[in-house]
Amino acid sequence: MSWFSQALNSTIGKKVIMALTGLFLITFLIVHASGNTLLFRSDGGEAFNLYAEFMTTNPLIKAASIILYSGIILHVVYALVLSIRNKSARPVGYSVANSSQNSSWKSRNMGVLGTIVLIFLIIHMRSFWYEMKFGEVPTMLVDGAEVKDLYSIVTAAFTQWWYVLIYVLAMVGLGYHLAHGFWSAFQTLGLQHKKYSPFIKSAGLAFAIAVPLLFASMPIYLFIKSLS
Repeated sequence: MSWFSQALNSTIGKKVIMALTGLFLITFLIVHASGNTLLFRSDGGEAFNLYAEFMTTNPLIKAASIILYSGIILHVVYALVLSIRNKSARPVGYSVANSSQNSSWKSRNMGVLGTIVLIFLIIHMRSFWYEMKFGEVPTMLVDGAEVKDLYSIVTAAFTQWWYVLIYVLAMVGLGYHLAHGFWSAFQTLGLQHKKYSPFIKSAGLAFAIAVPLLFASMPIYLFIKSLS
């Protein structure tokens, strides 16, 4: 086994992969949230449908999607491996009494928070990505071009209060996951310094609040809009 393979299979190597894939997924969240703000436009979904069409047909985006899916799988698999390894290495009942003093609630429950996000992601992709790719999605004309009307699928989903509730609760879980994961990724990569570490922590907290809040506001907005 080469030194590279040994490094990847070590605990530190797995944590580095977790950090790198986590930062990549954070970048994706920024792009995804930015594109989804088109749901707020009062144009009948034209801008959002053009965005969805571009994201599902552009060759470069499709290639990036493969990297994205691979990143998600790696992040989940290595998180699971590290979690199992940590539990097997820790004596039963170790530091239970002082767990709240030794670490934050977020860090102790990253596995639970990550599982919530993963379950939501599966539901989310089944509801929208799968429908866009393989479902019978209606079409609409935008600037003379016929595109799939994913906007109608999204707005129909968010007329259901229980789906909106699931979405919002999942964003709360994502926020807590990001609040610890953002800083933890930089820490794992050794990007720490007394001058800029406080800024990274503050930026991570701001990101963990702003992005999930933006995502959560979309279904709430569309649900309220459906009532009028």
